[in-house]
Amino acid sequence: MSRTPQVTIVGAGMAGSELALQLARRGISVRLHEMRPVRPSEAHQTEHFAELVCSNSFRGDALTNGVGLLKEEMRRAGSILMQIAEETAVPAGGALAVDRERFGARVTEVVHAEELIEVVRGEVTEIPGPEAGIFVVASGPLTTQPLAEKITAMTGRQRLYFYDAVAPIVHADSVDRSIAFAQSRYEKGSGDDYINCPMNKEEYYAFVEALRAAELTELHAFEEARFFEGCLPIEVMASRGDKVLAFGPMKPVGLEDPRTGRRPYAVVQLRMENREGTSYNLVGFQTRMKQPDQGRVFRMIPGLQKAEFMRWGSVHRNTYVHGPEVFDDRFAMKVAPHLRFAGQITGVEGYVESQASGLLLALFLAAELSGQPLDLPPATTALGALRRHVTGELTMDSKAYHPTNIHFGMMPPVEEAKSGRSARSDRREAVSHRALADLEAWLAPARSRGLVLQGSYRHPALTEGLPLERMPGDRPLPTAHI
Repeated sequence: MSRTPQVTIVGAGMAGSELALQLARRGISVRLHEMRPVRPSEAHQTEHFAELVCSNSFRGDALTNGVGLLKEEMRRAGSILMQIAEETAVPAGGALAVDRERFGARVTEVVHAEELIEVVRGEVTEIPGPEAGIFVVASGPLTTQPLAEKITAMTGRQRLYFYDAVAPIVHADSVDRSIAFAQSRYEKGSGDDYINCPMNKEEYYAFVEALRAAELTELHAFEEARFFEGCLPIEVMASRGDKVLAFGPMKPVGLEDPRTGRRPYAVVQLRMENREGTSYNLVGFQTRMKQPDQGRVFRMIPGLQKAEFMRWGSVHRNTYVHGPEVFDDRFAMKVAPHLRFAGQITGVEGYVESQASGLLLALFLAAELSGQPLDLPPATTALGALRRHVTGELTMDSKAYHPTNIHFGMMPPVEEAKSGRSARSDRREAVSHRALADLEAWLAPARSRGLVLQGSYRHPALTEGLPLERMPGDRPLPTAHI
């Protein structure tokens, strides 16, 4: 690309990749910086864009949970990474999970295929002035120290941080299938999307004690061990009470051990990592245990006594900017409007939320650069709720701002819904129904002006007469919930 790009993006993760693709397909030139492999990170394993570092799951797909609604809104708003996720999906019951390697490789391929995207490999350590055009920091929670220090100087406050942990991965053929059994909770998906390692009461309590006694990797002496509550290390959960794991990632509900015909006392679930089914990750088992103790403790799990580990769990520091004090209502830095932010560095947590952040910023920038108006997404939508969180509109006390996943508590409640399966499910379905209706009203004028790409859907509600296509993919489509 010989001319100066209209937008420069630092970081080809979830947010940066979605943002770059969205802008390029609207005719906006982009320069996309990615430091790997010139400078490796402490968590990434490949050179791929949008690499999934922790889990390979984009979480639940039903409209009765917040992330399911957010994914549906993103599909309808033309998210490109959502399309790629469907192309590379692996069986995961009622969740959307992807083949980690294929997803990253496909995103990288699609980005390189765009003529208006110039990819530059190498670390960015400086923030240019407004004369260089719009500059987007989408470098994620592992932003390197030089760039982070520049951001700190501009914000005038100490950076915030928390520690994140990664779950281990095992070779599928090293799992003892005479003990472990294939089954999804309540037979969701194809009914056998997970491998389950059952525990009786004695095995469970011995495992909990081993977790508590394990040796952990040390953090810096000057830093407090603050972890994101939605992704706690397994040993931290074990320290909070004897039954915390049995009611958390090791809950046995909806499962039946075929050897006994009964529900186990606890269960460790393994989720497929790739489409070939040659590797599985331990669901919810992110950890900061040292590697020798990981091998000793995790091989106490029935069915994993001889497990071979492809990747051990690990811990790394994540950094995010204090949005309520720093951003305006469209993710621009108040003191330097040419500087924008997207992704986890803004204080959203999760793959899907990061993609959504990039998608939102793309819509804002497309409108701004074309001189067209675009209202903010309605507060009743998941996209609108995510924007309001980042900008501090949902925060009673700005000092208490911290990263979060999307959830229904971020959206206004609805009037009491009819009682069906449960009052809670009815309320959530009503929130989703309202959100999709309000989303379409918001997107319609933007579609007519070419600000929104062709959308698609998985849940068929509210699609009649709309320019949407049924989401492709070879996995079964979930049943609509509204």
